[in-house]
Amino acid sequence: MAGNGDMKAHESTYHGVIGLLKYGAVACFVIAFAVIWLISHK
Repeated sequence: MAGNGDMKAHESTYHGVIGLLKYGAVACFVIAFAVIWLISHK
């Protein structure tokens, strides 16, 4: 377990990773939708 002095750094990193996962999931959904739409309109 992290010491008390390191908790702020760990929380900051954790929140950054969670944010990247959220926006990454949305970006993947949008890209997948665009690819499916492009394929279906040929």
